[in-house]
Amino acid sequence: MKPFYKSLFLFGLFFGCLHTYAFSADKYYYQLKIYHLKTQTQEDKLDNYLQNAYLPAMHRMGIKQIGVFKPVANDTAGRRVYVLVPFSSWKQLEGSNDALASDQQYLAAGKEYIDAPYNDIPYTRLETIILRAFPKMPAPAVPGLTGNKTDRVYELRSYESPTEKYNVNKVRMFNVGDEVALFKRLGFNAVFYAEVLAGSHMPNLMYMTTFNNRADREAHWNAFSNDPQWKTLVAKPEYQHNVSKADILFLHPTAYSDF
Repeated sequence: MKPFYKSLFLFGLFFGCLHTYAFSADKYYYQLKIYHLKTQTQEDKLDNYLQNAYLPAMHRMGIKQIGVFKPVANDTAGRRVYVLVPFSSWKQLEGSNDALASDQQYLAAGKEYIDAPYNDIPYTRLETIILRAFPKMPAPAVPGLTGNKTDRVYELRSYESPTEKYNVNKVRMFNVGDEVALFKRLGFNAVFYAEVLAGSHMPNLMYMTTFNNRADREAHWNAFSNDPQWKTLVAKPEYQHNVSKADILFLHPTAYSDF
């Protein structure tokens, strides 16, 4: 095959695989909305909107579980609210805004937020990340925790990679390398594992694990670090240098969160 046609073939093969990977219907898509706030008034307005307008409307849309989280008191993330919405298909995600716009009950309950004037906004910035579930955990899970909800720690991690190729490698480590299965065996109570399709820190993947409290979290990670399966996996030559930056956020669920 001539070089030009070989390149053209590989180009088409790559984007064909990308399309199949990104839009097949057997894995969930996640929308992670991050509200950046400055004042308690903004936070109160946002809580009211999410609890009494947004979550009920999304439930009516058929989305049973939505997570709403805030940083723990000593976390450096500042005043933010994280909203995790799992969609069972790309079509459901794509049509969600139109569905909200036609939901009269939502429009009435969320009027203060929806019709906020430009000089009294309910947040200072809204960041949106779109993710796709890993094959080894194609759907989200409500964690089976037993501790008080106020004590729980939800750990949201983002692993950035040096290049797209390294990111594919890190995703492979979670799936083919069975890192997801290791987390499951050690009882990390994951909510999701996913690759970021659109966001501000790409290429990266994100996942969320949960614990009854901070001490429970430390015990789990200590067990993970000393596990023979992990030591073998992380030492493999094919999985070297696939993370260039790791962000770790400690969150707690709001009283009205479904997760």
